[in-house]
Amino acid sequence: MFFKKKKEDISQKEFEVKREETLLTLKDIIAPPSIDIQQDYLRLGEKYAKTFFVFSYPNQLVTNWLSPIINFDRIFDLSMFIYPMSSEEVLRTLQRKITEVEADIMDRQQKGLVRDPKLDEAYKNIEDLRDKLITASEKIFKFGLYFTIYGDSLDELSKIEKEIRQMLESQLIFMKPALFRQKQGLISSAPLLIDEIQVSFQLNTSPLSTTFPFVSFELSSDRGILYGINQHNSSLILFDRFSLENANMVIFAKSGSGKSYFQKLEILRSLISGVNVIVIDPENEYQYLAETVGGSYFNISLASPHHINPLDVPLPIEGESPESAFRSNLINLVGLIRLMLSGLSPEEDTLIDKALTQAYALKDISPETIFERKSPPLLSDLQSILEGIEGAESLSLRLQRYTTGTLGGFLNKPTNVSMQSQLVVFSIRDLEEELRPVAMYIILRYIWNIVRSELKKRILVVDEAWWLMQHDDSASFLYGMAKRARKYYLGVSTITQDVNDFMMSSFGQPIISNSSLQLLLKQSPATIDVVQSTFNLTKEEKNLLLAAEVGEGLFFAGTKHAAIKVVASYTEDQIITTDPEQILEIRKAKRELND
Repeated sequence: MFFKKKKEDISQKEFEVKREETLLTLKDIIAPPSIDIQQDYLRLGEKYAKTFFVFSYPNQLVTNWLSPIINFDRIFDLSMFIYPMSSEEVLRTLQRKITEVEADIMDRQQKGLVRDPKLDEAYKNIEDLRDKLITASEKIFKFGLYFTIYGDSLDELSKIEKEIRQMLESQLIFMKPALFRQKQGLISSAPLLIDEIQVSFQLNTSPLSTTFPFVSFELSSDRGILYGINQHNSSLILFDRFSLENANMVIFAKSGSGKSYFQKLEILRSLISGVNVIVIDPENEYQYLAETVGGSYFNISLASPHHINPLDVPLPIEGESPESAFRSNLINLVGLIRLMLSGLSPEEDTLIDKALTQAYALKDISPETIFERKSPPLLSDLQSILEGIEGAESLSLRLQRYTTGTLGGFLNKPTNVSMQSQLVVFSIRDLEEELRPVAMYIILRYIWNIVRSELKKRILVVDEAWWLMQHDDSASFLYGMAKRARKYYLGVSTITQDVNDFMMSSFGQPIISNSSLQLLLKQSPATIDVVQSTFNLTKEEKNLLLAAEVGEGLFFAGTKHAAIKVVASYTEDQIITTDPEQILEIRKAKRELND
């Protein structure tokens, strides 16, 4: 190497030249390892690229016609070249065109032919444009539009080309590949201000303004609540979940990513707009919110004074037959008892159905009298009947745990809770883990009976829904609620941090499909592939969820979606925060204020 020579052995100029030759240039660093140029595509290392140009436009262009391309979830380069033209030259051309069109119109009149509306429209348009050019209210430009798409294979390039072509041709805009000019196309699409394609179309100022490229999906409406900031363009995401085909929402996020914070913020803002909210709270996160807004808070536990009788009868609904309501109630109760007893055989299903009918009959409740206000039976009544049915001794013994056993104070009591408040929270934090699915099922049944009996704008929040998804009966009931909620002006919000457990249930995907709103916050690398396949995310969206900060993610509303950042005012933050340090500071300030 020349560096082994002494500097004195060569001239200073020669030394500088050799040193420059050995240094990497910027071009060396950013250049691909290889370039293979074909007639209709390029291969840049392991990537494939293909350039297109637009050669035809319709007579009229609508505002934001380029928006579907800008928001296209693929990697591509788009470049525009705008060249101003001399108004004098254009005016001379227009004058010749007007003369030609006038001559054609007069020729048709002399021959007695019917007037051609195309010629009349062309004459009118040319005159209108000429007048605007003369008054300088419009100018003429040459406009070139090029796309360079990228893919990992030729098949992927073909798929992307087809998708872009469909979006453009649906608006009567047509493009062609830059055959034998792919190298020039790549240069023209790069941010180098070099147009080597030189394919342009003349546009005046008005249609040219419709090509403004800085557009993105808007999730703003004239009513609803503020969900957050659109990170694409810093606009507000204002939305009314009840304006969609259904008002259901699913929220997937890892622990600590801000899902409960978001949900409490939505609850607080929904309450202000007059919506009633019901929450099933597994971790006691909504108590302070309920107390602050004057809502009802019920702690469901073994030692709690609050009880819900699982054998409560449904309330009357307009148009529903008593017999149908009675049978539906029995079916749901058999599912509940199957969950409580960790499964039933077909024979045991029949015995439970028979015993339930008899238990209601003892209280003079039948398909004909179910809507009459009578005291429903308790689980202890059901157990007593099972003891007298041949072959049901085992069922009676297993049910004893919930009547006179350790769990007797939990379920074997009349209902003494009410849902009259605008915000109602059912907390199950103090229940043992094995009882949580049972408690959530019972609470959901109670809520569903109330919701169906009185039409009112409501939101039901089921936090940590994966508890229910572990069992087919409870998962099926939650799915049934989500599917039928729209008829009763109810929006079901399903929240979970355990995506794998949720999606392992056969009812996981159907619940998502029946939710018009979806929120994805920061995800764990262990579950991101499941989330990506479930929601058909692109690589960029997948990476966004992996690198998202607290309160950041993707918000889906119907067919639209955007990157969201959840924001709250100082007052809202003081009410809904889940940060332990901040909560301790708030409690300390309260104690000092009381002292």
